[in-house]
Amino acid sequence: MPLRITTLNVNSIRIRLELIRQVVATLDPDVLCLQEIKIETERFPTAELAALGFQHQHVYGQKAYHGVAILAKRPFHSVGTRAWCGSDHARHCFVTLENGLEIHDFYVPAGGDIPDPEINPKFRHKLEMLAEMTHWLEGMEARDHPMVLVGDLNIAPLEEDVWSHKQLLNVVSHTPVEVEALLRLQRAYDFTDALRVLTPPPAKLYSWWSYRNRDWALSDRGRRLDHVWLAPAIKDRLAGGSILREARGWLQPSDHVPVTVDLDL
Repeated sequence: MPLRITTLNVNSIRIRLELIRQVVATLDPDVLCLQEIKIETERFPTAELAALGFQHQHVYGQKAYHGVAILAKRPFHSVGTRAWCGSDHARHCFVTLENGLEIHDFYVPAGGDIPDPEINPKFRHKLEMLAEMTHWLEGMEARDHPMVLVGDLNIAPLEEDVWSHKQLLNVVSHTPVEVEALLRLQRAYDFTDALRVLTPPPAKLYSWWSYRNRDWALSDRGRRLDHVWLAPAIKDRLAGGSILREARGWLQPSDHVPVTVDLDL
């Protein structure tokens, strides 16, 4: 059975509904995972998204900041949320579909501007959350679980995931300490980086372009901050995928674009 999963940091659901409509019309995902919805759970636009075919919705929101949501055209068997670092910042929700596939949707902290945990608490929080996530995955007893981890992980791990490896080595999202933390997280459950299976290095891949760039397409100073990882039990089920680059140029865009994978389950 084919299953299409799309992940997107919407950077405020209230002002991206038309963007989401266009994404859904273009990609037709079965599951849509959102980050940075920036709205309380009870104020989430449930009806508007149900009208797009997503009758099943699991939302973990908060006012003005963060927040994640998983929307599906198929029923959920179970749902849940998890708080990290002792802070209820609405950064992680998860569902299990009726076919047994578990989907985890994450929004990892951006980390501020200074890559020093001693003087930047936002950067320290980012590293602490990644460490907690790693410990959580390492503690899982079952290693054959069908699981997908998606979301805005706010780190571009490979040299080919940024427009200039040399110039961004000391810029938050591509520093060596962040990259190593993300790779430890990936190794904790032996996840496969789906998009890099489909498009291996040295090809460049980006999913984010700053609003500060006057002409994002011309300068093309992107980073791949959004990821889809597959657990070992389903890595051979990868049937395709893409990054919808053109969505960055649509009307009132997010600074992130949709990342999609197709699974044959």
